[in-house]
Amino acid sequence: MQDFDDIPGQALAWHRAGIGSALATVIETWGSAPRPVGSQLAISGQGEIAGSVSGGCVEGAVVVEALEALEQGGAARSLEFGVSDDEAFAVGLACGGRIRVLVEPVGGALPEALLADLVDRRAARMAAAYVVDIEKGTRTLAAPPQFAERFRLDRSGFEENGRRFVAIHNPPLRMAVIGGVHIAQPLTVMARLAGYDVALIDPRESFASAARFPGERLVHDWPDAALEAEGLDARCAVVTLTHDPKLDDPALRVALASPAFYIGSLGSTRTHAKRCARLAEAGFEPEQIARIHAPVGLDIGSRSPAEIAIAVMAQITQRLRQG
Repeated sequence: MQDFDDIPGQALAWHRAGIGSALATVIETWGSAPRPVGSQLAISGQGEIAGSVSGGCVEGAVVVEALEALEQGGAARSLEFGVSDDEAFAVGLACGGRIRVLVEPVGGALPEALLADLVDRRAARMAAAYVVDIEKGTRTLAAPPQFAERFRLDRSGFEENGRRFVAIHNPPLRMAVIGGVHIAQPLTVMARLAGYDVALIDPRESFASAARFPGERLVHDWPDAALEAEGLDARCAVVTLTHDPKLDDPALRVALASPAFYIGSLGSTRTHAKRCARLAEAGFEPEQIARIHAPVGLDIGSRSPAEIAIAVMAQITQRLRQG
């Protein structure tokens, strides 16, 4: 399973260890930035760092400012850096521009209790928004349905008034792949590269074997039991690939009863029609069954297993980002 990049948790740990810490957050940037708005860098009172706010061109200056802020009482600092074309090229960027970073010492501008609450919510896979009123200096946490569009798009940024900055902290994305078939081999790799925690579920150990899926998390339980144990939420995608109703249908019944943002099933139009009939007989309504993307993947003319996996990942990304 992929490790979750817990920058707020690291800042809290340094603070509680008595060495001091600050969180630096990208709040504005140029269009081709290497790190998106909302990216964070944790800085300890001893100059240690975790995370990043750029491609390397401003981290040193941010660390210096953070250490000074810790020494001078813990007030927040809003830093703006102009990056020339030459400087940008030196660190691998396409062009120069501007980046704005908010530095918040923990225990000062950023209350320890508020940071601890954020860390706890992240650990519990609860979506949280960290909201800073730049003018008033107030800081709060919010949860869906507030900022629903920002949560859906994973998009931190300023609200329209230009005063409130909203940092989105979504749970990590997860994907359950049902069936250790050929297509699943490139799909699990692509999903991990795209940032998903992937579980390959297949009770047939000869299919879901370590030899065929090196480094993947393999679950050999029956699909419905496995998905129930996983605990599907709105940050989960489920893809069934076995063509076998005995395996796919139990997984689909669990997925359709969950808030999973994407459900896809391999199979022809005729196969899917039969699948829909079985699900209707099981009591699912037409609008529930319509959540299934089938035949799975975008219609881009894919033929090989790897090309089909590309089409599946493209459709999942489209669903995640465009709704």
